[in-house]
Amino acid sequence: MVGGGPAGAACAYWLADAGHDVLLLEKKRYPREKTCGDGLTPRSVKQLHDLGLQEDLAGHHRFGGLRSIAFGRTLELEWPSHPDFPSFGYVVTRKDLDHLVAQRAVKAGATLWEEAEATAPATITSDGRLTGVVVKHKTGSAPSGGPENVEVAARYVVVADGANSRFGRAMGTSRNKAYPMGMAIRGYYESPRHDERWIESHLDIRDRRGNVLPGYGWIFPVGDGRVNVGVGLLSTFNQWKDVNTSHLMDAFAHHAPASWGIREDTSCGPPTGGRLPMAFSVGPRVGPNHVVIGDAGAGINPFNGEGIAYAYETGRMAAEAVGTALDGGDGAALLEYERRLQENYGLYYRVARAFVHVIGRPQLMRALVSTGMRSRSLMEWMLRIMANLLRPDELGPAEAAYKAVAAMARLAPAR
Repeated sequence: MVGGGPAGAACAYWLADAGHDVLLLEKKRYPREKTCGDGLTPRSVKQLHDLGLQEDLAGHHRFGGLRSIAFGRTLELEWPSHPDFPSFGYVVTRKDLDHLVAQRAVKAGATLWEEAEATAPATITSDGRLTGVVVKHKTGSAPSGGPENVEVAARYVVVADGANSRFGRAMGTSRNKAYPMGMAIRGYYESPRHDERWIESHLDIRDRRGNVLPGYGWIFPVGDGRVNVGVGLLSTFNQWKDVNTSHLMDAFAHHAPASWGIREDTSCGPPTGGRLPMAFSVGPRVGPNHVVIGDAGAGINPFNGEGIAYAYETGRMAAEAVGTALDGGDGAALLEYERRLQENYGLYYRVARAFVHVIGRPQLMRALVSTGMRSRSLMEWMLRIMANLLRPDELGPAEAAYKAVAAMARLAPAR
């Protein structure tokens, strides 16, 4: 398992729980910081409950829905009822969360090597199979005092080393540049409102000249005296490469409601950020004896920038496919992983890609958001779509999304 984040640790758990021998490689040592909004939607909570972490989560900050703010209007939207997902989320720092899931994988029987980076495939045979991975241990961290550089043999390899997947690129993955990319930056602040029951989203973020940009700002209460504050922007905005995210973050923090107490003197440290490939823009995700999961395969939802839920879900799907391959001795079983990705997300992500291209135009973004904020029922519908929480008895995600966007565009006043 190359990478110990949400996707890799979840995949390691499910494989180990099924009785397979699993080695989980994490290049840092838990607990470690990770740039993220830290918000867990009902999709993420469901996966974590299935991992057996319900009691562990209960000690963290729980929230009941989303407060949306834009153009002087505020709507507080409860998470929708759903037969499969809970009606609440949590805010848990990745420093805590990733450690919890990795420990759960170890408890299930996985072997964990920390401060151990998979630097390259060991050997790739003429038919594209990996014989294993080359692992570099940090000085003094090798198990039993072994060598710092070792070659680990593996029947199957799961690539889960994140959005900038170096190992994936070594295996031939690349990003389709026609697909959307996000970029985000976040920081922590001490706040008197650190334990509110809503996470807050601002849909009218602006640059220094006051122009509305196609993205959003967030304030997520962490419950420990801090809030997670950040901004995200989409590459479908034709000037996105010219945007300085640090300046955008400063502007958002400055204009955030004063009651949050987001100021330079309450900052817990400099913000950090990065680019986020989305909508399965990275591939191929299946090889003769390897699969690519989570952010390494660009599993992030373009509608809302959520990646954790899809990391857990793709990790679980990959575990089932790899488990079948191990049990049957046939790597062709890995193709089931890609089939399930398309079955579960293909249509939904195609709609999301179309949607983010629409809102990449600032004037239309402004018109759509200002129209939506005037209708609670429409925004509740959009929340279900964007968080991928439609019930089975509702319209299919593609039709529903198109219908909602078309309705907003039809009602939007001309600009």
